[in-house]
Amino acid sequence: MSGTATVAVDARDRLDLSRLDAWMERHVPGYAGPLAYAKFSGGQSNPTYRLDTPGGAYVLRRKPFGPILPSAHAVDREYRVIAALYPTGFPVPRPLGLCEDDDVIGAPFYVMALIEGRTLWDGALPGMTADGRRAHYEAMIDTLAALHRIDPVALGLGDYGRAGNYFERQVARWTRQYRAAETERIAAVDRLIDWLPRTLPPQTGVSIVHGDYRIDNLIYAPDGERVAAVLDWELSTLGDPLADFSYLLMNWQTPPDGRAGIAGLTGEDTGIPTMEDAVARYCAATGRVGVPQLDWYFAYNLFRLVGIVQGIKRRMIDGNASSAQAEQTVARLPMLAAAAWHFAVRAGA
Repeated sequence: MSGTATVAVDARDRLDLSRLDAWMERHVPGYAGPLAYAKFSGGQSNPTYRLDTPGGAYVLRRKPFGPILPSAHAVDREYRVIAALYPTGFPVPRPLGLCEDDDVIGAPFYVMALIEGRTLWDGALPGMTADGRRAHYEAMIDTLAALHRIDPVALGLGDYGRAGNYFERQVARWTRQYRAAETERIAAVDRLIDWLPRTLPPQTGVSIVHGDYRIDNLIYAPDGERVAAVLDWELSTLGDPLADFSYLLMNWQTPPDGRAGIAGLTGEDTGIPTMEDAVARYCAATGRVGVPQLDWYFAYNLFRLVGIVQGIKRRMIDGNASSAQAEQTVARLPMLAAAAWHFAVRAGA
């Protein structure tokens, strides 16, 4: 995670270094203190820290301190999936230890290797050549396709998600999460909660689903387009791979704002693949003939994002949001709800 900014650690986010040092000595091979730490500026959901020692650096991800929503912030699931993927050569950080004992730092956490490389926050990839942008986007698409080709049963992950229609489960889950965190009624969200369960598409397959696959959750190699690590597996499960791919394609529908959105920036001049080219590359890599009409998937993905952002808003109100960008993210909530309903209307709502 080299190149990712760290910030001063607020009092509410401080770790008990003596207890953590003792735990690291017992559980992390080759560890030797003394230990220092800083908090990464990202990680609105599960707070993430850089740990530094004289011999090297590590990354720690923990559940938030304080009350949290049911089933949220499952760092044990994150650890399980990266521990299963790491031996296959799929690009994830090396997992080093999981602690489920609240007494160590106040919440469950896990430790993984720090990956040297580049975090690309702006999907427009300013400063790159057209060929460079194309190569980075093709690597991102190819890495997702590689994830979806992995047999979860062969990795011992056959029980990592529940059986049945993935979208049915997810719509129900995010409806519950949204209602549990709801702070005011939003008419567009109420309409989506009614419409989505009545219009579920058939499931097209079962794979490991990352759940938040976008360019700023990747670490690229220091000197090339290779994806060195895929980060932030909190929302991962078993499900329909089109959930992941359509979520990635949302970036082609999102106006550029210094983040992942690239609407209007694709084509030969910039080198960023068009959405049609992205679909063709993914389908060629996964053996698909094509993808179905995407508007339902876009409405679903935005609804899910509404649920996530509503959870951030609730944690912010409760004084428990972990990112400096939480207020800015929460301000987008009405816009996200309106955009979700826009795609629902295009899909026939």
